[in-house]
Amino acid sequence: MAVPNYQAKCIDSRNILTILAAEGVQFLLSGEGKVPLSSCYGKTTCLLFSADWCRPCKTFIPKLVQLYDTLRARCEKIEIVFVSFDHNENEFKENFKSMPWLAVPFDVNSNRRLLNMCHVKHLPSLIPLTWDEITSIDQEDLIGLIEDYGVEAFPFTRSRREELKAIDAAKLEGGTLEDLLAHEGRNHVENKDGRKVLVSDLVGKTIGLFFGAHWCPPCHTFNSQLLEAYNEIMTTSKEQNCFEIIFISTDRDLNEFDLSLKSMPWFAIPYLDKTRRDLCRIFSIKAIPSLVLIGEDGKIIGTNGRAIISLYGARAFPFTQSKLGEVEAALKKEGDSLPRHTKDTKHEHLLKLDMAKAYVCDSCKQRGRFWVFSCDLCDYDLHPTCIEETS
Repeated sequence: MAVPNYQAKCIDSRNILTILAAEGVQFLLSGEGKVPLSSCYGKTTCLLFSADWCRPCKTFIPKLVQLYDTLRARCEKIEIVFVSFDHNENEFKENFKSMPWLAVPFDVNSNRRLLNMCHVKHLPSLIPLTWDEITSIDQEDLIGLIEDYGVEAFPFTRSRREELKAIDAAKLEGGTLEDLLAHEGRNHVENKDGRKVLVSDLVGKTIGLFFGAHWCPPCHTFNSQLLEAYNEIMTTSKEQNCFEIIFISTDRDLNEFDLSLKSMPWFAIPYLDKTRRDLCRIFSIKAIPSLVLIGEDGKIIGTNGRAIISLYGARAFPFTQSKLGEVEAALKKEGDSLPRHTKDTKHEHLLKLDMAKAYVCDSCKQRGRFWVFSCDLCDYDLHPTCIEETS
């Protein structure tokens, strides 16, 4: 099934401005008044189709304002032209007050013709105009590119997009821990008490990148499992401080981030640091909680850390394929030595051997995992060491 093209092809900005002039548009609007159409010549120019009633627009516009202001402060040649789909001119004027760029004067008919000409199917939509159609992004989601890379996406060309993807691939496939977790402006991670540790001091350890958020109930459940495994590894491992977890927050605001960190003894990427967004993109994090595991050699072990911790806990450390093979072989050997069914003096029903991620033994009241004797008729579980077989 063909995917509809929701993004317009690149259009030469001189042609667009000629079309605007043909529509009777003699000028563009700025916050200070009228400006000539020619003010866009020689700049990387984008048409922004948006409306104040559109919820995704309200989310995206502040990010675009930040990008625009940053680029203009760097004296980059960029211009954005707002094409309004507000309900009326008063709403357009109120909406435009929050925008530092230019706008097409409000006219429902001419704006609709612009939308059809650019094949826009959704709001917001950001259409790149270009002097050079060979190097410009064609039929690409420019909003998605900006969401992923922010100001680094400029000047929105194919070559820049490919360069950014190559940088991500290098970090994923062969970059150092510093490449992933630090940058020129920050060389550390920090914990809930504000204590900082240099990323370079983490080199040589097994690292878990924990992607989660306070608003996510499954994250709370997994956080408890991860905390149990972390404490066990830190207290029983032959090498002290051989394992570290770094929290990568996907919380909605700084307050939620602080709430998340309260329950965590490990370190985190600061909430306001763009590295959080970069790591989500590099590792294609689409759902949380998620745990990416990095080996002592700095190479990626896998992105399935959540499943490994849930299944095996600290027993799987340091989470390499060879260690997982050892754990699975040991569990099989242990299971083979146990009867498939048994009758215990403490329970009236037949108990069946099963495997569970976690359970509480109804005899010793201690938590258990892996092998368990369970009753199919009632909620009753026994640890194999608590079985007292009937004669």
